[in-house]
Amino acid sequence: MRASATAPRAAAAAPARYAVRLALRPRRSVAVRSSPSFALPVSAMPGPDDVLECPDLRDVLTARPSPFVVHNNFGGGFVSDGDRVALSSMRFASGMSAGAAEKVVADASAAHPGPGVNWMEASLEQLSTPLPPWAIRAGAREVIYHDPKHVTAAIVTCGGLCPGLNDVVAGLVNKLTDYGVPEGNVLGIRYGFRGFYDKTHKPIVLTKRSVDGIQLQGGTILGTSRGGANIKEIVKRLDMWGVDMLFVVGGNGGNAGANAIQQKCAESDVACNVIGVPKSIDNDILLIDKCFGFDTAVEESQRALLAAKVEASSARNGIGLVKLMGRQSGFIAVQASMASGVVDAVLIPEVPFKIEGPSGLMAYLRSVVDAKGHAVVCLAEGAGQDILDDHSNNGGTDASGNPILKDIGLFMRDQFKTHFKDADVKYIDPSYIIRSTSTTPRPAFGPIPTQLHPPPPWGGGVGGGGAQSAFAFGGGVSSVGGRAAMAGYTGITVGLVNTHYVYLPIPVIISAPRKVDPRGKAWNRLRASIGQPNFV
Repeated sequence: MRASATAPRAAAAAPARYAVRLALRPRRSVAVRSSPSFALPVSAMPGPDDVLECPDLRDVLTARPSPFVVHNNFGGGFVSDGDRVALSSMRFASGMSAGAAEKVVADASAAHPGPGVNWMEASLEQLSTPLPPWAIRAGAREVIYHDPKHVTAAIVTCGGLCPGLNDVVAGLVNKLTDYGVPEGNVLGIRYGFRGFYDKTHKPIVLTKRSVDGIQLQGGTILGTSRGGANIKEIVKRLDMWGVDMLFVVGGNGGNAGANAIQQKCAESDVACNVIGVPKSIDNDILLIDKCFGFDTAVEESQRALLAAKVEASSARNGIGLVKLMGRQSGFIAVQASMASGVVDAVLIPEVPFKIEGPSGLMAYLRSVVDAKGHAVVCLAEGAGQDILDDHSNNGGTDASGNPILKDIGLFMRDQFKTHFKDADVKYIDPSYIIRSTSTTPRPAFGPIPTQLHPPPPWGGGVGGGGAQSAFAFGGGVSSVGGRAAMAGYTGITVGLVNTHYVYLPIPVIISAPRKVDPRGKAWNRLRASIGQPNFV
């Protein structure tokens, strides 16, 4: 077994000017100069030590100054281990306040119900635990815990496709190379976790040259798959190959695998930093503002909704039905419907609905069609699973442990045809088109940049008028992951929280999916804009 380094935690091993300063100033009240009668009671705020703790391997690694010290991280300076990011930008008076439900973590046993348990009911009834107020701020540290010249790193992509996977792979390779990791020391694992021990698909070497321009392609150059996480065999290969850092790009299933690998490494005395890079086209990773590829998914979804609008409005009593991705969370359906401005009803997993009756969906759609001659309905794939329990029973889970959903799209299409004998129903499912597209930077408005139409000086945006290109976002989150490994952290994932990159312990973010709050601003703003009632 590869021996772990035995040097002590080496803040002292580095020169004094490189030491990480963890001392905190005494908390005090800060007077507002422009108004002496007011004061900000800082002492009443939670202390910065009340933070989500993140594991690290610093006790068995050697500290040294970052190679970026010579130019002060390109003039941008460094982040301190004592820096904190607030997990919530608001203080809620009670758990009944709108948005408060998004800031708790579910009990892990309820997040993964056993066989025979209705997963939707279990998700709604899970116990909750309040979170600490702070997370550790991510970013480049003045002190690192690996000698880049001797680092071997591995990257694996897991789960379903998502726009931006190649962006993340390229960002990781570029950042590791910038730190000084030698060319040839970054391995790409083929087709998910099973690529560690699949004899037919050996790991490939990733270099700056080999990843140049891959962000223009959809999918992932490494390939991906669900499941296949033989943790014992994976850790065995990490030890044999001398891998110092493993980057797992995946959703809840991929991060759960990363967590299991990190725990097995600790049990086996294998000093490998395991870092998760959250991937979710559904945007359902707990606590994280937005996952890479989500903006692109929203933009592409609007194309399908606009097509449904054209089809429905061009037919007598036309109904356009679009099924979008969203297994347990309806973020894509909500955002795309709001942005498109053409949807009359939105169905998401978080909000139950009924079909029949005077307050049901069919009665409402009849009134819409009678009023304007057509209707457009957007639904997330996980909506209405309780209704389908009475009509079909697929059951089981896929290779990643996700519940196998019944097809609400086909079911609702048939329901519309049954209830509206005189309607022309058009059904669109763009899921595979959306998830396989690239995140090629495009402007938020106007033509795609060309020589005749250069990008605006403030930078292009992707999806819903975003001001940041998808490549910069995907590459950014992966760069943060590379810095986390160099800083000695392990068993964590990286992501944006309140617009700042943070480190989050993996067990927290996989405890439950992030969901649309039925009492929150986004859902109720959508309902108000389209006039949608509750279908109960």
